Amino acid sequence: MKLHHLRPAEGSKKRKIRVGRGEGGRRGKTAGRGTKGLKARSKVRRGFEGGQMPLQRRMPKLRGFRNPNRVEYTVVNVERLNDFDAGSTITVEDLRNRGLVKHRGKIKVLGEGDLDRALTVKAHAFSLGAVEKIKAAGGTVEVVED
Repeated sequence: MKLHHLRPAEGSKKRKIRVGRGEGGRRGKTAGRGTKGLKARSKVRRGFEGGQMPLQRRMPKLRGFRNPNRVEYTVVNVERLNDFDAGSTITVEDLRNRGLVKHRGKIKVLGEGDLDRALTVKAHAFSLGAVEKIKAAGGTVEVVED
């Protein structure tokens, strides 16, 4: 077999239909477009629906403002910290290892529930109620910068 013997597979190459080649030809005159109307002319713009209100104008518009710099916190309530031993230091990694926080990113401790043991809690943010409850139980609070 030589290079000049190579041929494409049978039926894989199809001849392009040449339209608009005179009135005598099969696809002459109107070139398969019928007569008159918008589609018989050069172009129909993208998204045009024949005068019906187009989809992009029928859809409701996006309202409001979304702050791209917003910090999303994963929250843990104070009552969940009762799982740890009294006097222990709780870090962000400890919360993730125990399964209290699944989401990666910053962690905020909120003040829901009661705490009955003294703990040292290290997290990215704390609510005022959480700080009061941890300190009332004899613990301390440390804000971690990450």
